[in-house]
Amino acid sequence: MDKGYARPTAKARALRNNATDVERALWHVISARKISGIRFNRQVPIGQFICDFVARSIGLVIEVDGGQHNDEVDAERTRYIEAQGFRMIRFWNNDVLGNIEGVIEEIERVIANMPSPDPCRKREGRD
Repeated sequence: MDKGYARPTAKARALRNNATDVERALWHVISARKISGIRFNRQVPIGQFICDFVARSIGLVIEVDGGQHNDEVDAERTRYIEAQGFRMIRFWNNDVLGNIEGVIEEIERVIANMPSPDPCRKREGRD
């Protein structure tokens, strides 16, 4: 099946092996199901884009942005990824490095407000 693009797995692997200090700092606090028991993966291809951190089980993408990001490109990327069924949140590099507790709180808040991927029948009003 031709997807119209080459899946960038080799590039994703290279990015994982050469993570920035900011990515390492955030990975340290979200890896190993440390936040709400959710598993995150690093540098995950979604279509032609490579996302910094992805929790597939709940459909959450976390992007860490530095000064090199372009608003137009980011908007296109966000539209595409959200069209694939994911929710995307973004943090600036300086927020991760200078306010990691606030970043963690925001991730936990977003996770708590997301619909359950496997809703409990009783909670959802079905028996």
